[in-house]
Amino acid sequence: MSSSEMPTASPAGLSAASEMALASLIQRVPLASSLATIFKENGFTLALVGGPVRDALLGRLGNDLDFTTSAPALESKKILQKWADNVWDTGIEFGTVAGIRGDTTVEVTTYRSDDYSRDSRKPHVHFGTSIEGDLSRRDFTVNSMALELTGEAPIFIDPFGGLVDLSKKILRTPGKPEDSFSDDPLRMLRAARFASQLNFEISPEVLAAMKEMTDRLGIISAERIRDEITKLLMSDNPRLGITILVDTGLAAKVIPEIPQLRLEVDEHHHHKDVYEHSITVLEQAIALEDRLGGVNLVIRLAALLHDIGKPKTRALIPGGGVSFHHHEVVGARLAKSRLKALRFSGEIVDQVETLIALHLRFHGYGDGEWTDSAVRRYVRDAGPLLDHLHVLTRADCTTRNARKAARLAATYDGLEDRIAILMEEEELSKIRPDLDGDEVMQLLNLKPGAMVGKALAFLLELRMEQGPLGKERATGLLQEWWAKQNE
Repeated sequence: MSSSEMPTASPAGLSAASEMALASLIQRVPLASSLATIFKENGFTLALVGGPVRDALLGRLGNDLDFTTSAPALESKKILQKWADNVWDTGIEFGTVAGIRGDTTVEVTTYRSDDYSRDSRKPHVHFGTSIEGDLSRRDFTVNSMALELTGEAPIFIDPFGGLVDLSKKILRTPGKPEDSFSDDPLRMLRAARFASQLNFEISPEVLAAMKEMTDRLGIISAERIRDEITKLLMSDNPRLGITILVDTGLAAKVIPEIPQLRLEVDEHHHHKDVYEHSITVLEQAIALEDRLGGVNLVIRLAALLHDIGKPKTRALIPGGGVSFHHHEVVGARLAKSRLKALRFSGEIVDQVETLIALHLRFHGYGDGEWTDSAVRRYVRDAGPLLDHLHVLTRADCTTRNARKAARLAATYDGLEDRIAILMEEEELSKIRPDLDGDEVMQLLNLKPGAMVGKALAFLLELRMEQGPLGKERATGLLQEWWAKQNE
């Protein structure tokens, strides 16, 4: 029986709209019925559960399906081995077995009821006997719905009013939020992340618990915090989640440089709020992401963190106003430290650090007064991140003065045009000295060592200042330089 042939059923009392949503849900689980048939033949129940149910009802179901079952994990593994193309059991200790069929990944977990200790978010797992008990342990009501697939007809199970909360676009916990967050404090960050991903509100009692329980995040690993921040940042509306984290005090625990920006006012820019400016830069960078091939974590991190050096570099100017000299240098260092603490990869840390360190470079050359040498250095220092730097620099213009914004955009257009011309003429992305190390050693009768490096640095500097020299001219200039070294 295919999913499209699957009969529908719903509990008494569902509204017509809910019944339509249920029918839509059933139609959106293309492989679920064939898997359910095998579980049923073996005497077990199987239900689609959690996020896939929520997403299907929202019309956004992906290719990852979660199920819960009465079957012990070893039995689930045997069944999946008959149904899936590949099976793995790394979560079998917690009752979870996973598999993939075609382009759909499934996870099947035995009914669970978990206990938590105060000093750990890792649960003591107890395998349960009912789906209702399993649903009660989940984070939010909109994730506590299920579609039972092994009865005479599919049954929609919603013991905590998740469908109503879904229609109201609100996040609530199945039980008391204090109990839920005490069990697993990561759920507080998940609330902010789901708000961003789904554009939902958080219920007042859940928000109150988040504000009261920020210290509980101390038991969460940096890796798990990093993953939630990443998912939030990669959502369609990261402003909402970031604001929730800052307002509740959670951000002060996981990425304190962001709420600290609220304390800063950049008086050079008409009392611009640095926090609001940073969020706007993030949004403007997202709007330009097509230039980078789509959603891009590095540019989002760099945009959010690009001004975090301002609180430490703030200085009063005699006669009024403030300055933030070298905040890009300080900010790059702070960003590197924070991202390393959150266990981001070395590659991501280095890329974000580079972008923040370079984000003011464009403004150092005035209104288009760029020499060829300056353009070469800009390209060389940005390296493979040149397109990212283009996006960050353009996004960093948040002035409300339309004339000024247009002038800055036109100036940057001019810079990109200059880069394109020099790229074509000189292959800027491949800038190297006109002579290589072997040639330098032969000309100067040197062995490998520090002086060879100094000679190559001298040639590279010439290349940056004057463009391609050719081997003959480079040789003459190198020999003149060498003569002076030996005077």
